[in-house]
Amino acid sequence: MMSHRSSINIPQGSGLKEIGDVKSPAYAPLALPDDPKLAGNITHFARALRKAGVKLGPGRVIEAINAVQAVGFTERADFFWTLHACFVSKPEDSAIFAQLFRLYWRDPQYMEQMMSLLTPMVHGVQQDRVAEAAEKRAAQALLDGREPPAPEAQAREDEIEIDIDASQTASAEERLRQLDFEQMSTAEMAAATRMLAGLRLPVPPILTRRRQALPGPLADWQRTMRRAARQGGEIGKLATARKRMRYPNLVVLCDISGSMSSYSRAVLHFVHAVANREGQGWAQVHAFTFGTRLTNITRHMRRRDVDAALAAAGAQAQDWEGGTRIGACLHDFNRDWARRVAGQGAVVLLITDGLDRDATHDLGREMERMQLTFSQLIWLNPLLRWDGFAPLARGIAQMLPYCTSFRAAHNVASLAGLAAALTRPDDGGEKRRMLAALHGS
Repeated sequence: MMSHRSSINIPQGSGLKEIGDVKSPAYAPLALPDDPKLAGNITHFARALRKAGVKLGPGRVIEAINAVQAVGFTERADFFWTLHACFVSKPEDSAIFAQLFRLYWRDPQYMEQMMSLLTPMVHGVQQDRVAEAAEKRAAQALLDGREPPAPEAQAREDEIEIDIDASQTASAEERLRQLDFEQMSTAEMAAATRMLAGLRLPVPPILTRRRQALPGPLADWQRTMRRAARQGGEIGKLATARKRMRYPNLVVLCDISGSMSSYSRAVLHFVHAVANREGQGWAQVHAFTFGTRLTNITRHMRRRDVDAALAAAGAQAQDWEGGTRIGACLHDFNRDWARRVAGQGAVVLLITDGLDRDATHDLGREMERMQLTFSQLIWLNPLLRWDGFAPLARGIAQMLPYCTSFRAAHNVASLAGLAAALTRPDDGGEKRRMLAALHGS
């Protein structure tokens, strides 16, 4: 596929990685396809970008083909930056584009290496490097499910091992769904995060009083009279309309203090999946972390690559695994952000154990203010995993009366049950039982 060779120059300080394994960081050779196959290769490259999460349509592919033919590829940087200008419209897509460009246009050996990174159990060899952000996503888009070739003997051994494991797949998955995040090993947590990435959190739309000009059960008299005025005052057909549907915002407040660190990482994986999965219905997803201070990580959660998103969020939230000042952080949220992110019908997910270490703010008052601002306030508390849990802590007792639903958040199954809380707002979870225990004590 690659016969004509040229080179490409990536300017220093551009934020893009080197393309190709060369000694000079500023120059990298570029292998280009034969001219008759140029359009087909660019189309295939665009298809891989779409699989990796970059939004582009057929119009951009045609523009890229025309642009490359007009610019040519005698200059070192023209080909890379021409495709970059045509395909990349968001800053977070630049890393994915650079990795896919490197895999597709330059380095077949690098592609094989990424195949081994994606399937380490097949090779059984310890790799000497870890895939960087967007590399696995780019390789998966190009590989499209293909596995690296293996010798027949190794393939037979793998086949036997897969058959043995497959007999207990259902029970292993169910055990993993019920296993506490804090008790998981590294391998189990990696498998759990993959399960969380596939969860959905759909929300039903909200019926508004506004109307839209679509066939429906309501009579649209204004459009009917305008149409009649154009026809000499004669009403020929009654125009109809229906009420407009809209979707609420989702606001996530996640406790990242020391007692919540094992759970907050898993919950943020879930939040990232919700924020980047289309068709769930949320108008916008806003994410905040709090420990000793409030941090807005919304823009990081919008990154396509979950590893890069969590790394950026962790770098910004300097109070990770620190103390807990729930009252002060909720006060800052109500003062600075509540009106900006609320909208109409917004839902709040509050993930915390409620063990407040700060008595300078009235935690109950801040919770009451949030209850009045948002349509639902769903509190996810990992402490509910204990059968003998009782709301005896001061912070929990102050917060409990003002949440609309009180639920556990200690494993994959508990997070998967959130959809029920959204579709049935009258389902308070464990709130009624906890209030009874609180008043009884």
